[in-house]
Amino acid sequence: MRTIKSFVRRTGRTTSGQHSAIEQLWSEYGVDFSKKKLNFYSLFHNDYPVHLEIGFGDGEALIANAECNPNKNYFGIEVYDSGIGSCLIKAKKKQINNIKICSGDARDVLVAQIVHKSLERINIYFPDPWPKKRHHKRRLIQKDFLDLCASKLKKNGQLHIATDWNNYAEHITDILEKNTNFIVSTHVKHKGKIKLDRPSTKFEKKGLHKGHSIWDWVLTKIS
Repeated sequence: MRTIKSFVRRTGRTTSGQHSAIEQLWSEYGVDFSKKKLNFYSLFHNDYPVHLEIGFGDGEALIANAECNPNKNYFGIEVYDSGIGSCLIKAKKKQINNIKICSGDARDVLVAQIVHKSLERINIYFPDPWPKKRHHKRRLIQKDFLDLCASKLKKNGQLHIATDWNNYAEHITDILEKNTNFIVSTHVKHKGKIKLDRPSTKFEKKGLHKGHSIWDWVLTKIS
């Protein structure tokens, strides 16, 4: 059965600098996809808590979090080479040593490579809203995906979600009402002027510029 993807592969948008960064820096920051479970201690050479960001875009939030929290490790998943290249350039420029990056479908990486109950936090900031009704089935936030995330989080681990699309916010609210793995610790609608436990992102700024509101959720795993 064909798996419905929450993204569409795009080609031809990677700059020469991004391409060079992938070629030169992947061995330092990159994690190849495989069906073998990752050992985070071996990967990061410490036992600090691991935070996962799904769909990190150009790495803006991933880098900001890693830079501000040197006592935590950050693992990012992204499907687009342009974003991966940009993130690698930023990481090298700032000499960030507590991040690793994997290229692939987040669902595949979670299933195949992430050990159960190994993550302290998962961040999903401004996933593709797929606004057209016929595309809603492509949205990343679905009940089965929340179940998968919960299986990878430690006791009291957290899942952070943000969107600027009203219809997607309604969809997420409906999905959360059906979930049995999380309690909603925080749910706020705002205009970008409140203090949150996350960096601002490019997509958030774009949404605010368009007059959109922002919705943030913090979900805590039920033990």
